[in-house]
Amino acid sequence: MLIGIPRESKPGETLVAATAKTATQLTKLGYDVIVESGAGDAADQSDAMFLDAGVRVGTVMEVWAADVVVKVNAPSEEEVRRLRQGATIVSMMAPARSPQLLERLQAQGVIALAMDAVPRISRAQSMDVLSSMANVAGYRAVVEAAHEFGRMFTGQVTAAGKVPPARVFVVGAGVAGLAAIGAASAMGAVVRGFDVRPEVAEQVESMGAHFVKVDFEAEVSTDGYAREMTAEQEAATAAMYDEEARQADIVITTALVPGRAAPQLITAETIAGMGKGSVIVDMAAANGGNAAMTQPDERIVTDNGVTILGYTDLASRLAAQTSQLYGTNVVNLLKLMTPEQDGQLTIDVDDVVQRSITVVREGELTWPPPAVNVSAAPAATTAAKNGSVKEEKPPISAGRRLGLVALAAAALFGLIALSPQGLQGHLVVFALAIVIGYYVIGNVHHALHTPLMSVTNAISGIIVVGALIQIGEGSTPITVLAAIATLLASINIFGGFAVTRRMLGMFSRS
Repeated sequence: MLIGIPRESKPGETLVAATAKTATQLTKLGYDVIVESGAGDAADQSDAMFLDAGVRVGTVMEVWAADVVVKVNAPSEEEVRRLRQGATIVSMMAPARSPQLLERLQAQGVIALAMDAVPRISRAQSMDVLSSMANVAGYRAVVEAAHEFGRMFTGQVTAAGKVPPARVFVVGAGVAGLAAIGAASAMGAVVRGFDVRPEVAEQVESMGAHFVKVDFEAEVSTDGYAREMTAEQEAATAAMYDEEARQADIVITTALVPGRAAPQLITAETIAGMGKGSVIVDMAAANGGNAAMTQPDERIVTDNGVTILGYTDLASRLAAQTSQLYGTNVVNLLKLMTPEQDGQLTIDVDDVVQRSITVVREGELTWPPPAVNVSAAPAATTAAKNGSVKEEKPPISAGRRLGLVALAAAALFGLIALSPQGLQGHLVVFALAIVIGYYVIGNVHHALHTPLMSVTNAISGIIVVGALIQIGEGSTPITVLAAIATLLASINIFGGFAVTRRMLGMFSRS
């Protein structure tokens, strides 16, 4: 099959659906690839780069005559007419808000795959273009805010005086929100974040921000997205939004409800109460905006000196990187849909990912797909809510735990009393090591257990030394046991350092 990569027709768009690198990966799946001349210029992907990668560069008509056409934005009415019957179009389509587009695609007799309809399940993360683009957009939102703010984010104490850190308030802790929190924290700002989903509090705090809590009963999400708030929740959060926004130097809003207009969270009264020079970056501007005065793709300065940015092309402002991420998402999707790597695109409707993104097929509308449960809550919690889990056993009481510890201690001291004098000292050291180890490890955050334990496996070197000494004792059973101990302890040591090295590699720059 031939895959065509056209130039994006949306005015001002800088992205391209494939880079020279990802186009080469598509050819390895057995596809022929043709890119429209000039399609990647704005993303630092020249025609020469595609040609050097062994990818053909062609005209508009050649690209749109392909078996599979891959683009970033939804096809325009004219582009839909260019598709030949039976062809496959792959792009972002916002199917929930674009019924007319789906009808045109149906009438054209093509297969339509919506990249922005990938379900938020673990195995589909590598194909999730919304996450990829939101990640870049969240980072860029902080960059735009910093430019408008015109002051340093990090606090400093200098001979010329003290500079306070910037205060940043992020609304929404999805991919974009977390990216914004991470970027602002890295720049030294004091960051506070809020989301109506209670399960994301730990994620917000892990990115270096303080999670703002509001007193109301919030439901755990079942689809990976925030639910529309009830009237009670809106009332409970309104005062919090007003207070946090007035105190913040920068407010970044990312709150969206799938298939609906963005909820208005920052009112005109709140904006009027913000300090001069404050900045609002409304990342929901394309859907109506979270701030009262947001205008899509506009920079607004209020009478009291608050700048409101409603840019909808934040991801496109880092075109080279975003295009690479989008192209990689496409490659991962086509890997799933080309199981034989023979260049033949196949759709398995029994696969939840492929079924979710298929919006038009064989002349029929297949949107919306069946619901996919992707709850972010712990499995036991979700199952209990559905009434499908057994009642959990109550935790051990403090008194019972103390009794078990006392019993174990009595048994150990009894063993010491009955042991030969030469062994008693070793058993006392062993008992003390257990107590100290319990309190030391017990106070380490669970996120650090893996690197901590992998490094402390080096303590197994003591076992190796002791076992090597015992090998020369002349007794066959002792020699065998010592050899086994040496082998197992060596595996523990080298395995621990291998795990540590892999974990450190995750955080190192290439």
